[in-house]
Amino acid sequence: MIIVMQKYADEAAVAAVVALIRSRGLQEHISRGEERTIIGAVGDERILQPQEAAALPQVERAIRVLDDWRIVSREAQPEDSVIRVRGVAFGGEKCVRIGVRTADMAAFDALYSDPFFVDNHPYADNGRISEKEQIRAMRETVAACHRAEKPVLVRIRDVRQIAHALQAEADVLYLGGELMTNRALQEEVGRLNTPLVLCKDKHHTYRQWLVAAEQIALKGNAQIILGEAGTLSFTAEYPHRLDVEAVVQVRRLSHLPVLANLHGLQHGAMPSAVLHKLALAAGVHAVVLD
Repeated sequence: MIIVMQKYADEAAVAAVVALIRSRGLQEHISRGEERTIIGAVGDERILQPQEAAALPQVERAIRVLDDWRIVSREAQPEDSVIRVRGVAFGGEKCVRIGVRTADMAAFDALYSDPFFVDNHPYADNGRISEKEQIRAMRETVAACHRAEKPVLVRIRDVRQIAHALQAEADVLYLGGELMTNRALQEEVGRLNTPLVLCKDKHHTYRQWLVAAEQIALKGNAQIILGEAGTLSFTAEYPHRLDVEAVVQVRRLSHLPVLANLHGLQHGAMPSAVLHKLALAAGVHAVVLD
């Protein structure tokens, strides 16, 4: 259940709602905006009726949410969330352009870095770059971007890499689709006060995507950007395509910003410029470009 307080509701009114939620054995999740406070009742909400909460002082409305995501839903927050990182707004009216090479940094608003990439090809020589060298290169990349006053999105591939990325002062943690079902990692990043990108895996639906975002938000981190980096295609030549439908669905159902990672994403014979326009038409707030 989502309980929306009236504009500038005082702490006593919020405390009364929290007391009601706890009296029914539920857990509260409080989100404080500039004007309104929104309280989520987490648990088996069937034991709490919306009219009970709506009758409390300074409550504007109480809504029973039928989906498995509440905190990240449009019911909880009708307006789009905006996450600001080093002066760059993810979720604002302007689409954020993200590059992948420090040499091209001046042409973009931010940089995407994948320092821990490992080529899984059986003949790839991954032994040339040690983890220590990867960490050093990441720190150098982050430092160069910060000198240029640009934020950096650092992709992590293992829970152990979170500490290295934070020590390097990464601005945004980028969780690839392979981590979307890693509950331990989701709980870890949910305890942080660091923005993150949560990518949908190629095999998962938009509903599973939103449920994963809800798991993170439940731990307290509301600075979530939904990331789309491709879903399964229908041809062997181009196995992955932009999941336009999933982007449209989460834009309709959630207030979270959405990022499309077009880096290396082939889409049949479609030119990259057209793919970029397709992502914008679907409603993304940021794009990673080659």
